Amino acid sequence: MLRLDVVIASTRPGRVGKAVADWFYPVASEHGAFDARLVDLAEMNLPLLDEPNHPRMQKYQHEHTRRWAETVDAADAFVFVVPEYNFGPTPALTNALNYLYLEWNYKAAGFVSYGGASGGLRSVQATKPLLTTLKMMPLVEQVMVPMVNQHLQDGVFESNDYHRDSAQAMLDELERWAGALKPLRAS
Repeated sequence: MLRLDVVIASTRPGRVGKAVADWFYPVASEHGAFDARLVDLAEMNLPLLDEPNHPRMQKYQHEHTRRWAETVDAADAFVFVVPEYNFGPTPALTNALNYLYLEWNYKAAGFVSYGGASGGLRSVQATKPLLTTLKMMPLVEQVMVPMVNQHLQDGVFESNDYHRDSAQAMLDELERWAGALKPLRAS
């Protein structure tokens, strides 16, 4: 079974990402191909990149980096639950990605994006070049949630058929890519 980390990329108080991730995580778990884990960047509490050595060297000086490296290294694939901040990704996600290098290599990544009219699409598009630099495979298939506040009821995200169908298509494709990339990590 492939390990899938569902990463909540927003860390700010009052965030919507936790509610969206709380909806998506069981969908990923029930898919059948993944041992899904929920990873909250707010709980990881990574400071602004504070390692003196280049991540490629893996000479981590801090316990928070070693803990983050173990988490990322154990996963076969990722789904980033992302909002859009000023047309881009959250600083927490960019920071978390930049902390490591080899641990990300040859892993597939999907997105559940949310926001206003754009549904977080600009954030996803701005994140993809960083993922490819880390030798990751960002998928075309994703879940996009425009006007996310219209889908919140008492703090709980309520999906519709479009969200559920998009999630299924993304998870199916994520299974294909994660499985195909696994031999590259073994060599």
